[in-house]
Amino acid sequence: MKILVTGAAGFIGAALTKALLDRGDIVIGVDNHNDYYDPTLKDARLARFINHKAYTHLRMDIAAKEPMAAIFEKYRPQRVVNLAAQAGVRYSLENPSAYIDSNIVGFANILEGCRRTQVEHLVYASSSSVYGANTTYPFSLDQQVDHPISLYAATKKSNELMAHAYSHLYGIPTTGLRFFTVYGPWGRPDMALFKFTKSILEGAAIQLFNYGKHRRDFTYIDDVVEAILRVLDRPASADPLWTGAHPIPNTSSVPYRIYNIGSGKSVPLMQYVEAIEKALGLTARKEWLPAQPGDVPDTQSEMSDFIDQFKTCPTTDINEGVARFVEWYLSYTRG
Repeated sequence: MKILVTGAAGFIGAALTKALLDRGDIVIGVDNHNDYYDPTLKDARLARFINHKAYTHLRMDIAAKEPMAAIFEKYRPQRVVNLAAQAGVRYSLENPSAYIDSNIVGFANILEGCRRTQVEHLVYASSSSVYGANTTYPFSLDQQVDHPISLYAATKKSNELMAHAYSHLYGIPTTGLRFFTVYGPWGRPDMALFKFTKSILEGAAIQLFNYGKHRRDFTYIDDVVEAILRVLDRPASADPLWTGAHPIPNTSSVPYRIYNIGSGKSVPLMQYVEAIEKALGLTARKEWLPAQPGDVPDTQSEMSDFIDQFKTCPTTDINEGVARFVEWYLSYTRG
């Protein structure tokens, strides 16, 4: 298939693009290479496949309306995976306009491109952050997600609503994936695993917000890529059981679906830290800090709907996944 992947130089986007190329697909990758974190890491991710004969890389911002429309017209992708977004909960407190531009305006451009070129299936990244102020665990797809506690979360919920409108109006199959704390090799420097590993190796204290009492559903990158591939290959369909009298939040009478993508386990932050310490053979210095605005205390995914539909689930153990990251990190930083 010919597949457009936005955010192709990002953590998940690069891993997915490589997997698509490895299985024989043609990929058009789009990324704006912004400096939210060090662009050299994005370049290093791309170096693994940028010269592949089936890959085309376009340095483009999805918020640019006319250039994005031209990409859809020129390449006519059969399917699209939108992973481009301004990421990060805390950064949204400092630079809200970046989230509106990329996550709202950019996503609207993606939807319009899909409409105009009759794309067979749009898969897009949502986030566990949409559960916001909810405190019933695990987070299930039948919960309402109307109380975001960060602008980032609000933009991701907006994406789900926008996708449903286009599925309803134009029959575009859309599937949103609510990712739960993705980690692993080639990960983002602003994420805890990268920051903690770097600090421990440098002898600096790691910052533990909420005094280290957070719990997170950590999902290994290979498991996430496998989930995306399975979803991509099965375009969303209408739910015959859906009615307006008894609406099901994650399905519809039109080709629209939402899935949680997590491990299904809620791991204490301190257990995560211990896994890093074990992999490094070092003990972290710790700085205990209060919770940050926009951070949810705990996350845990309820995965039964995805498992029922796709007969698979993430399986990578946290200790194994962290060890693989540390091995990659040492190799990457030490050459």
